[in-house]
Amino acid sequence: MKHQVQELVEGALRALCDEGEFALESLPKVVVERARDPRHGDFATPVALSLARVLRRKPRDIAQRLAERLSEMSRIGRVEVAGPGFVNFHLSATALQGVVREVTAAGEAYGRSQRGAGRRIQVEFVSSNPTGPLHVGHGRNAAYGAVLANLLDAAGFDVQREYYVNDIGRQMDTLALSVWLRYLERRGEVLDFPARGYQGDYLRDIAAALEAEQGDVFAAPASAQQEGVPPPSDGAAEEERHVGALIERAREVLGEERYRRLFGYVRDAMVEEMKQDLEEFGVVFDRWYSEGEMKAGGAVERAVAELARAGHVYEAEGAKWFRATDFGDEKDRVVVRENGDSTYFASDIAYHREKFERGFEHVIDVWGADHHGYMPRLKGALAALGRDPERFEVTVLQFVNLYRGGKRVQMSTRSGEFITLRELREETGRDAARFFYVMRKGDQHLDFDLDLAKSRTNENPVYYIQYAHARICSVMRRAPGFGGAGEAPQHLEVLGEAEELALMRALSRYPEVVEGAAFAREPHRVAFFLRELATEFHSFYNAHTLLVDEPNLRGARLALAGAVRQVIANGLSLLGVSAPESM
Repeated sequence: MKHQVQELVEGALRALCDEGEFALESLPKVVVERARDPRHGDFATPVALSLARVLRRKPRDIAQRLAERLSEMSRIGRVEVAGPGFVNFHLSATALQGVVREVTAAGEAYGRSQRGAGRRIQVEFVSSNPTGPLHVGHGRNAAYGAVLANLLDAAGFDVQREYYVNDIGRQMDTLALSVWLRYLERRGEVLDFPARGYQGDYLRDIAAALEAEQGDVFAAPASAQQEGVPPPSDGAAEEERHVGALIERAREVLGEERYRRLFGYVRDAMVEEMKQDLEEFGVVFDRWYSEGEMKAGGAVERAVAELARAGHVYEAEGAKWFRATDFGDEKDRVVVRENGDSTYFASDIAYHREKFERGFEHVIDVWGADHHGYMPRLKGALAALGRDPERFEVTVLQFVNLYRGGKRVQMSTRSGEFITLRELREETGRDAARFFYVMRKGDQHLDFDLDLAKSRTNENPVYYIQYAHARICSVMRRAPGFGGAGEAPQHLEVLGEAEELALMRALSRYPEVVEGAAFAREPHRVAFFLRELATEFHSFYNAHTLLVDEPNLRGARLALAGAVRQVIANGLSLLGVSAPESM
């Protein structure tokens, strides 16, 4: 509806120019926004203010002339000039009734647009290191990224969803070591498990599967594994050094070939576990991109070499440094260590360089709040490579606090004390989890109330919205002779009650909500809208009988209810939430 009003304003300006009223070489950009206060109408435009200097006329005079022309159009019920020169629009009942026809005709396509047509965009999200099961914190990233990708797709973009797998490095070696030690324990070896190793029962599960599939391939006496490794001293740094020594000893005991087999088995087991968790959560990626494969293909060396050729890398203290301070970072950053190993930062530079080489016009990364400071250096590296850093966008999500019985649940990945995404989904259901994760702005901390998410009351927003959909389905099943979805609405002119008009007005907003949420990267707008639409429907339902005796009114109200059902289903689908027909 917003774009239609914009087209009406442009048409009125064009007509006034043709008549010689306005002398314009070209039409200005017409901005139309929803009126903040419903008493001021449905839409407003400040175009008269921007034309005042060009036409050398008072803004209110321009607005008045524009209002007179617009008032002649049937879709506009009333036009008013307000303030210094704003034009306010009140949609006619005919225009609002037309929305029901639009929804019915478009069906699942209602709310979709082609604003992003022809533009390739990538959304990379979750990308958690495969060192442990996905937990409730990852769930917010997964839900947000999935919904954002859905919204961009609805706005016409060619969207790719990607997961970047950090499957090399010290953390992965620590994971492989931790599983191997649990494997040795299963075979009767008595050993001291390192404090800085990964904890949690999931390690025992992988170790059990490893033994079942590989038998004694990785067997070794505990004494050999710990030979030459001094016990850890007090302090986190000493414990980390102890783990490093254990990793090196494992390589010696197993030999490089067996160690790589162990490493690959553990990595693949964790990645498959993550894939399954995410798929059961309704999140499916187009590509799982391996850091290890990228590095093995020489992409990191090529990226560092390109930076060096451009003069953005220097050597100091035996390492290679990127001149990050030249691009606004607080200090320069190491890309190649003294021992010749590239850093995580170097891999990230290579990865994002490769994204643009794949032809994406724009890339979006969804990060956790603890990575916020990483953004300037990565944007700087892209600029140093000659890529436009404005085409690289980072959305930072704040932390999730999980509450049960009014008390906050403490979590720690390293210690294994956390609520997994799978446990959350099994406790609350996928629908509630998906909805709750996106019902707050990403830059706000999210307090996830498990008790509320599981409740079947109107205070639970997802239940409240789904109930509106199920209630409409129930009415439709009891409607005599009603054709249901897709049937061309008839006699909509009888819809004029305040609740009916409010409901149609809400339906007209949906395409704007979807488009706005996509371009602002704010999925919560859809969640808010659906709650408001459900409220409008429940008010309408409680104020008026749908299955009245008078056939024309009954048919019109059922068509309106059917349009509401369609929009609720469309919106819930974008959020990854089901639209049940009975509850």
